[in-house]
Formats: sequence, C-alpha cells, structure tokens
Amino acid sequence: MNQQATTTAVRAARPPQASALSNALAFGWRAVLKFRHVPEQMFDLVMTPIMFTLLFTFVFGGALAGSPREYVQVFLPGILVQTVVFNSMYSGMGLSTDLGKGLFDRFRSLPIWPLSPFAGLMVGDVIRHTIASLIILVIGMLLGYRPEAGLPGVVAAFVLLLVIGFGIGWIFLVLGLVMKTPNTVMTMGFTGIMPLVFASNIMVDPATMPGWLRVFVESNPVSHMTTAMRGLMAGSATAGEIGLAVLTPALLTVALAPVTLWLYRRR
Repeated sequence: MNQQATTTAVRAARPPQASALSNALAFGWRAVLKFRHVPEQMFDLVMTPIMFTLLFTFVFGGALAGSPREYVQVFLPGILVQTVVFNSMYSGMGLSTDLGKGLFDRFRSLPIWPLSPFAGLMVGDVIRHTIASLIILVIGMLLGYRPEAGLPGVVAAFVLLLVIGFGIGWIFLVLGLVMKTPNTVMTMGFTGIMPLVFASNIMVDPATMPGWLRVFVESNPVSHMTTAMRGLMAGSATAGEIGLAVLTPALLTVALAPVTLWLYRRR
C-alpha cells in the first residue's frame, strides 16, 4: 500500500527585531575579533605607547625638568592624550578598508540600526584606548610617576580619555567615508593632528614659547584636554578645566555624527 507523504507548512512567529544596543554589541564583538585576525594592529597598539613614553621621557626629561623622574610627572598625562588622539585614527582606517571590500554595502541592506557599524568601530576604539592607556600608566609607574589623586583620579582621567577618543573618532569616520584608501585617511589625519598635538602643552610649558605661538597653544583643544588630565590625576582639576576638555569632543559629536550618517546613506 502506497502512502502519500504530505508536507505541512508551519507558520512561525517572526522573531523580534534586534534592538539598537544588540546591533551595536554585535558589531563591537566584530571589532574585538579584528585584534585576533590583524595581529600587526595589536603590535602597533602595544609598541607605540611604550616607545613614545620611554623616548620622550629620557630624551627630554633631563633638559626640561632636571631628570626623567621629574619630567614624567608632567609628561605622562599628556602622552595619554596624545596616544588616544592618534589611536582614534584606526576607526577611520578600518571604515575605509571595509568600504573598499564592499562590506558596508551588505550592512546597509540589513534591517539593523543604521549607526551599528559605526558603534562597533567606536567599541574597537574604546578597547584600543584602554589597552594603550594602561600600558602607558604601567610604564610611567615604573619610571616613578605617582598620581597624587590615587585610584579615583586615575579612573576619572581614563573616563575623560574615552570621552576624548569618542569625540575625536568622528573626524576619522568622516574621513573614512570620504577618502578612497586607508593610507589616505592616515595621511590626512596625521596632517591635521600633528600640529595640534605637538603645538600644545603636552611636552613643554607654553610659558617658554614665543608670544604668537603661546596664544595658539593656550587656545588649542589638545592643551585643554591635557590640562584637565593633569588636574584629574593630581586631584586639582576644576570644573572649568574639565568643561573645556570635553567641549571639543561634545561639539565634534554633535556636528559630525549626523554628517557621518548622511555620508553613509548617500554612498
């Protein structure tokens, strides 16, 4: 006796759409996985902070402060700011790489929060900033640096660093969407950032500079960030110093986040 098989289609309820937070965390995990698959990025992340901290401390320390130990008390908060500003460039380079491979065309077709891919890049930035900052702090402690504000001051300073990195990162996301190659993003980024970083109070006291340069340095947003970092780690930061430090990252976020989304949708 022949039996005829019948197929019954079962209607399953559509699963709920993932929230914006879930989307962001998924892309954040993708950013974490990149560290394993791009080992040269981790090498650069680890070695560059060590090289800058040791090089500047021992080269400039004796001439500017009498000894490397004295100089590192002033220099270490500044090198933290410098490292975070430079590391923010990776988000733009990663974005440019993904765009060149066509990955963002696929992301754009998915039913996800439009800013999820950028949130993932930001998560990668947070991880890079934290790792590099911890390495610099450990090296500084070995060289004799002692934060007068203790652990609370260090935690507050690290929070400020993440705010700075978040705001600066939008610049490189825009560059990543506009420029055609990661190398171009890096070149344009360094061209704009180098004058701000080195014409600041990170390495030397502006009081020793010519008057015209001193005016620029004292109004430089990087100088405001460095001053707030020193104050937080020394326990002497004022509300005004912290406000000036977060003003530029806040303005960049408000101005460039919509531009980033517009450029992304326009491509």
